[in-house]
Amino acid sequence: MGRKRFGVCGLALVALIWGSTVRGADAPLADAAERSDRPSVRALLERRVDVNQSQVDGMTALHWAVHHDDLETAKLLVNAKADVKAANRYGVTPLSLACTNGDEAIVELLLQAGADPNTRLRGDETALMTAARTGKLGPVKALLARGADVDAKESHGQTALMWASAEGHVEVVEALLKARADFRTPLSSGFTPLFFAVREGRTDVTRALLKAGADVNEAMQPRKASGRAPSRGTSPLIMAVENGHFELAVVLLEAGADPNDQRSSFTTLHTMTWVRKPSRGDDLAGDPAPTGSGNLTSLQFIEKLVEHGVDVNARLKRGASGRGVLSRVGATPFLLAAMTADLPLMRLLVKHGADPLLPNAQHCTPLMAAAGVGSLAPDEEAATEVESLEAVALALELGGDVNAVDDNGETAMHGAAYKNFPRVVQLLADKGAKVEIWNRKNKYGWTPLTIAEGHRVGNFKPSPETIAALSRVMLAQGVSPPSGSTSNEEPSADVAGKPAP
Repeated sequence: MGRKRFGVCGLALVALIWGSTVRGADAPLADAAERSDRPSVRALLERRVDVNQSQVDGMTALHWAVHHDDLETAKLLVNAKADVKAANRYGVTPLSLACTNGDEAIVELLLQAGADPNTRLRGDETALMTAARTGKLGPVKALLARGADVDAKESHGQTALMWASAEGHVEVVEALLKARADFRTPLSSGFTPLFFAVREGRTDVTRALLKAGADVNEAMQPRKASGRAPSRGTSPLIMAVENGHFELAVVLLEAGADPNDQRSSFTTLHTMTWVRKPSRGDDLAGDPAPTGSGNLTSLQFIEKLVEHGVDVNARLKRGASGRGVLSRVGATPFLLAAMTADLPLMRLLVKHGADPLLPNAQHCTPLMAAAGVGSLAPDEEAATEVESLEAVALALELGGDVNAVDDNGETAMHGAAYKNFPRVVQLLADKGAKVEIWNRKNKYGWTPLTIAEGHRVGNFKPSPETIAALSRVMLAQGVSPPSGSTSNEEPSADVAGKPAP
């Protein structure tokens, strides 16, 4: 995603600390202003000391007066011909400090005294950007009135409007838009002011940008690759959903956002499956869903999607696939919900007409996905064994075929082996999974037993509990498992399905 916005004025804080500990011996006026010692400032000015004498870090008396929001002292110094354009050793001018504080009166004072409204910090942050990020309307208007470049860009290409949009300063956004700020040109990452606002959940700013003419269905088109950037084709609606801003997402729907857009490779409803249940990662408690904003729950938002015409049976047109990976091509939201064992979502989708039997393009069914087909890291992905048991049971209840085989030669039992879920193995056997169907090599040369023994993509650790469960159900159906075998050799006739002698 876009670069996080930090004002370079933060460097001024370093200057302040430095200045308070290492002062120039011949800068008594700056020292007095730093202490907010007005009587000494007046006395020194009457003695006609150098008003622009700086401390070792370049801080002048005017810098300190502005920093302290001391308008009276600032006026005295300006009247004494203090240099309003002076920069300390970090490139910070009094005007930049005034915009950081958001003091309109001091900004006006400095501008009237000749401060450059387009002054920049070392990262090319302009005074207008600083004021826009701070969010005080007065300084923004004062800068614009004196010719500040509304579309100036800092070193990463961001503008004042982008900063104000991300921070949620709607009055500043409206003032910049009135000054004809560019809200259409994206960064190389694909971010526009609208995307910044949506990512941060700024509903009022989003409304203001849409009113100004921003396209609610514009697609992000990054010009450079970034592991942290959204995918090409991401829409504002997808951006809002992925960040948990469901009330804002409804605003976008009401403004005409297309809930069935697949330019990012997923529809809004598909996206909800991993927003509700992210991968667990290394934390046993699981990665949390996005914090988001507003009071609308994810399931309530899905009801809103249905109201706005979302296709509950939409099938993905493209998606990642590969050895051991569940192909997303042709996958429905119900199939992906089954994959994460999200029972509330599975039930809600069925309530609104989802077909619980639709497979992906490789004929992997929701039941297989619920059991674990496509799992590469069983300890890190969404769905505990208890959740998967419930999801498998629901998929069976809804008519799933326990003996279905996909185009890769995989069955629900292969999935249970991928997940290392022995209780799912037993449930599938109890529900009629036939050993002569599932106890065969898949496209990659693995049976459920060899998968449990560690022959698989991803996690190579054997699962003794799953091996034991598979052996038990094989024996119960009259098939002898290979004794201690962990090889990829062709299974014997007995293992392939013929009852053992």
